[in-house]
Amino acid sequence: MKKIPITKAGHAALSDELRQLKSFDRPAIIQAIAEAREHGDLSENAEYHAAREKQGFTEARIKELENILGQADIIDPSGQSGPVVRFGATVRLKDEETDEESVYQIVGEPEADIRSGKLNLRSPLARAMVGKRTEDSVEVRTPGGEKCYEIMSVEYV
Repeated sequence: MKKIPITKAGHAALSDELRQLKSFDRPAIIQAIAEAREHGDLSENAEYHAAREKQGFTEARIKELENILGQADIIDPSGQSGPVVRFGATVRLKDEETDEESVYQIVGEPEADIRSGKLNLRSPLARAMVGKRTEDSVEVRTPGGEKCYEIMSVEYV
């Protein structure tokens, strides 16, 4: 069985989501299905079909979360330190062309969310950064061409 790397915070967030789905969302959907059935003919009952569809999505997400959490290899980045980029590092980068700065934390695939600065460990940028140090230059091939970044800082929070 392949282990899935995940931060301690990411594991807690996924566990909370699973608890929410099982304890609140699932019972609410079951109730909505029961109420929709009371309205009679199910073949033309939009409320019933919507509730059943939502139930399908919810059950699929529950299974996905249980699978991820069952294979999780929890890594606490706060116990690490140093200038080298590893899993869990929060890295401040500067685009060498535009001087624009950005901050990313390198996390496992299940918790990755680029909008909130959580970069998938398997992404091209994260793979290019791993093993590099503060002040190193990182080259990444993107669909728009080569991009070069300088690692400004590495923190483990």
